Amino acid sequence: MILVISTCKYKLHELEFVKPIEDILKENNKKYITKNYTQLNKNDLEKADKIIICGTSLQDFGYLNHLDNFYWLNKITKPVLGVCSGMQLIGLTHQGVNKKKTEIGFYKEKFNKNFLNIKENTKLEVYHLHNNYIDFSKLNDFDTCSKSSSVAQAVKHKNKPLFGVLFHPEVRNKEIILSFIR
Repeated sequence: MILVISTCKYKLHELEFVKPIEDILKENNKKYITKNYTQLNKNDLEKADKIIICGTSLQDFGYLNHLDNFYWLNKITKPVLGVCSGMQLIGLTHQGVNKKKTEIGFYKEKFNKNFLNIKENTKLEVYHLHNNYIDFSKLNDFDTCSKSSSVAQAVKHKNKPLFGVLFHPEVRNKEIILSFIR
């Protein structure tokens, strides 16, 4: 079973940031359960085979005030994919620094390392919608697989199946989610 975690403060925002991921899971006959991070419990994490932490809207920063709800990310050995705010949470719980930079729209990103189904040197057009990012440059446990200027766009943990993308693969790069759930 896949645990889908919403970081949205408002249920309405889940239509844009959570439902597209649920739709991908449904289309591929994957069992899943969706929980808001404020409702998450230990049993949910134990039952899950894989976890996807979804993004949220540009002005929703509530999850940043509840990092204690995510410190399980330091210990978990199950595969986790963090999308946008989900990637930020992975970085913050591993001592990353939150920085401001707004990126909205379609961007071409080059992958300098293999990342899930994406091969090194691949260029993808991806959809950005964020105001914050995490500086992963001093986090030695992570490889930055794609970077634009000083912003890490895709990262993976060197020793655990933790993956993060700052862009939104549910918009234009569904194959990334499909690769993760296989």
